[in-house]
This record gives sequence, C-alpha cells and structure tokens, in this order.
Amino acid sequence: MPITDVISNAQDLTLTVIADYPVSVTRLWDAYADPRQLERFWGPVQWPATFTRHDMAVGGYSNYYMTGPDGTQSRGWFRFLSVEPYRSFEVEDGFADEHGVPNTAMPTMRMIFAFESTDTGSRFRSTTFFTSVESMEQLVQMGMMEGMKSAMSQIDATLADLASFAIGRATDAQLLNDRQARVSRVIRGSVSQVWRAHNEPALMQRWLLGPDGWTMPVCEIAQQVGDRYRYEWASADGAQRFGFEGELLESAAPHRAVTTERMIGAPGPSTRNELTLTAVDGGTLLSLVITYPTKELRDMILATGMTTGMEASYARLEREVLAG
Repeated sequence: MPITDVISNAQDLTLTVIADYPVSVTRLWDAYADPRQLERFWGPVQWPATFTRHDMAVGGYSNYYMTGPDGTQSRGWFRFLSVEPYRSFEVEDGFADEHGVPNTAMPTMRMIFAFESTDTGSRFRSTTFFTSVESMEQLVQMGMMEGMKSAMSQIDATLADLASFAIGRATDAQLLNDRQARVSRVIRGSVSQVWRAHNEPALMQRWLLGPDGWTMPVCEIAQQVGDRYRYEWASADGAQRFGFEGELLESAAPHRAVTTERMIGAPGPSTRNELTLTAVDGGTLLSLVITYPTKELRDMILATGMTTGMEASYARLEREVLAG
C-alpha cells in the first residue's frame, strides 16, 4: 500500500492523502494523464472505472462510470481548473446521474493533486476541499475513505506495467460500452505538432493515407465550429475511391476536437468522434473516442481492421512529417 498518511481536518474541511512511489514524477503523472491507466485505479477494486472523456487541460472535463459486481453503475465527472504539467492539477469533482449529467443533489468537491520528486522516487499528495461539514460527513459515511484506499492500492501494479502504454506500441482500440470505442496511440511529437498535422491540408495529405498505395486528393478541413469537412482517398491506379464528410462540433486547440463522421454516399446516422491530445513522456497521447449509432455498426467497422490502417497512417506521420 503506497499511502503513507491520511490527514482529516474538520475545521478546514479538508482531507489530505499522501503516498510515496518508487517511480519518477513523470511516470506517476502519466498514469493520471492517460485514461487507459487512470481507469485501472480510479475506482475501488470491486468498482472499476471506465472513462468516456478525459481532457487534461484547463477547462477540460472528464466523464466516467464505475461498475459494481452486480452490474450497477455509479457515474462521476470532474472539470480541470488548473494544470501545471508534472507538478499539480486541480479539479472540481462531482457525481452524475444515469445520463452523465451532473447530479446537483449530491455534494461537489474541489481537489488538488500535487507531485514532487523524492530520493526514492516521487510523492503524491491529494487534498480534497469540502463545501460544508455536512457534505464532508455525508461522503465519509458513503465510504469515501475505504473506496479511496481500495482504489489507490491498484496504482503500484499500473505503474509497473510499462509495455501496455509505452511509446512505440501500435494503435489499439478498447470497447468502452455497447456503442463506444476508444482508439489510442502515443505519437512521437509535441501536442502542437500533432494538432497542426491534423489541421493543415498539406500535412494531412502526406500522412493520412492508411496502407501504402493510396492518395488523398480531397482534403477540405473544417476551420470553425459549424464548418463541414470532406476527405477523399483514391487508389494509386485510380480504380477505387471513397471518402468521409462531417461537421466540426467542438474545438479547443490544441487539445480537443469533436466531429461527426459519415462515409460519403452511405445512408444512416453519423458517428461522433472526440479527439483528445495529451502530453505524455516521449510524445503525445492521441485518444479518439468514437460513438456509433449502434453496437452492430461499431463491431462491423472495428472488424474491418480499422486500427491497422490507422497505425499505418500514424507511423507515416511520425516518419515523414514529425521526424522532419
């Protein structure tokens, strides 16, 4: 158990947890920045968490749900108030209803997470600020302390697992629920570089090609929220051609963009694609959460080998655009 001290202060309405880890601050920070890692220890052992959104930037949000042994789900959210990379971040934290909407009937808290180097690795300190004695007592009675200790007991195993999250690992997809999947890849480049590569036509046409043998003759980018985009690809021999189109719904450069997407000429509703770029050790974590209209469509598209084509594009991005 990494927890070394728990300090409750009823007068200041705070709860402080201190823990020491035999890893660098960089490694510990990345565990909180990467939703794939965070969901391994955010929930108690019997209530694992799944993050459907995690924007680690000022003004960004995280949405998650924890699933109990009987399938019951408890939902929560937090909003980032400040982020100082590899030093601290501050969030407003609260509960959500079954639709993911903040539950105003439950208490909200403010939490500061601080990281510092030690002679043996790193020290983590979280301080929770409650709005009243009543809310503090309510959350303690709900098992907040026991849940926190259970959740943090899983951090050591997460930190020890380097292979699952290391730079150089191929693009992979994780099923989040019946209609959502998260595609992840650490790209060797800064957040601003990766964002630029997704938003300048001349750059996109150099790397967003999938397997060898294709070109991208049409690359019309949505510049402002409400704008539409259109991408088309053609095989080198001209025998095949396809494309996608959609609308830019949200944009918070250089961290997050939300778009709709539909194959040109195909009937039916669009998918919703949420792109998040987060700085991690060695590069940028690209997370793409895709919400499909149905489970059947999600499974059909993933079965086509979508991530194989994406990996070819991301490898080309590193090799032919970012390396130069």
